[in-house]
Amino acid sequence: MLKARHKDLHPLLKVAEWLLVMIVCTAAVFAVWRVLPINHASTGALLLFQGLQAFGVFIIPAICMRYLWGIQQPTAISGQPSVVSHQRSGLLALLGVGIMVTAIPLINSMVAWNESIRLPESLRGLEQWIQQTEAQAELLLQGFLTYKNGAWQVLLLNLLVLAILPGIGEELAFRGVLQSVISGQQSAVSRQHIAIWVTAFVFSFVHFQFYGFIPRLLLGALFGYVLLWSGQLGPCMLMHATNNALSVLAFYLGTYRWHLSQAEIDAIGTQHTWWLTLVCTPVMLLLIYLFRRIAVGSQPSTTGNQ
Repeated sequence: MLKARHKDLHPLLKVAEWLLVMIVCTAAVFAVWRVLPINHASTGALLLFQGLQAFGVFIIPAICMRYLWGIQQPTAISGQPSVVSHQRSGLLALLGVGIMVTAIPLINSMVAWNESIRLPESLRGLEQWIQQTEAQAELLLQGFLTYKNGAWQVLLLNLLVLAILPGIGEELAFRGVLQSVISGQQSAVSRQHIAIWVTAFVFSFVHFQFYGFIPRLLLGALFGYVLLWSGQLGPCMLMHATNNALSVLAFYLGTYRWHLSQAEIDAIGTQHTWWLTLVCTPVMLLLIYLFRRIAVGSQPSTTGNQ
């Protein structure tokens, strides 16, 4: 009875209910973290906090909401549950990883362009706040990624906490909950396009890293279309985790193996390596096309939905 009532709630009430559960879980995460007998200023403690956040703020509320609302599986572009075979799922996974790898130069170029945007003088105070927020986020990330003697054990921990858990949790929350609520089960494709872009906007905004807002917005939209085409959250999670993992691995290899600075790593695809963006972007677009063709082609056809 309780599950049935929640399933029939208005989308705005569903979002409000989800946010309430997230707030309660966030408070619980802070409470648990504060009572732990550890040095809360240490890198290890902050990594633990990141892991707790992934579970408490994203994964647990999303699973609870999907259960209460009866969201068992996303619908594909056909309007029917996904029926992608195991063989095609494996191919989609490979294509998803390839898309993220070939997207690196373009993402870096877009970040560089996004960082060059300057607000009007009347918004100087806002711009200074954004710069301070970005600097603090960068310092925190540098603290996570700076390993004592480049220990591979810490690398694996960072891949788990900074790549795998966010990839699972954020996709469950944004694509698995928010996009599903906005689009509605069995809804028209036109409404799903709106759901994809609204969710992508919220996804980018809540990271509070505004110099990467536009690239993250487009990434969020890409993940949304991957869900629309395939009807599966798995490829979205894999691509999200791959994107984060590539950043972690780039820092590790660049710093401890190739002796590159963070600025040099971030400049891949820009400045002297601008040609990488020209070479990789068409390959990325081809892989996206193949992904869509395989994913949509494996679904039951529904007249007018494609």
